[in-house]
Amino acid sequence: MPQVGPLKLKAQVLCGEELAMGPGKADLLEAIAQEGSISGAGRRLGMSYRRTWLLVDAMNRCWTAPLVEAVAGGGQGRGARLTGCGREVLAAYRALEAALVAAASGEAQAALSARLLPRPRASQHEAV
Repeated sequence: MPQVGPLKLKAQVLCGEELAMGPGKADLLEAIAQEGSISGAGRRLGMSYRRTWLLVDAMNRCWTAPLVEAVAGGGQGRGARLTGCGREVLAAYRALEAALVAAASGEAQAALSARLLPRPRASQHEAV
């Protein structure tokens, strides 16, 4: 997730109420492309097998074409890969993140940073 000074930027693309793409799903797509496997991508990211499959299913249901195609089992020709649509959506999402970083690097970020404390003050409402 990109960060500019104290700003943490998080772009999320919604399909109705469903999160179609966000930083975690983009990371998952990259891991699938590198690992050639949905379960391998999940292991790489420290995610459970079930959670990984649910995220892939959500992405595949939200776009005009599936982002990931999988062939069950091990061996030659098995595993998972990004589809053409998956590669396009991932590239467009990463471009959006880069544009957000560029937009956040100007005067507004400097003005916020100038007024921001390095850490919060102690609460005046804490129990003694």
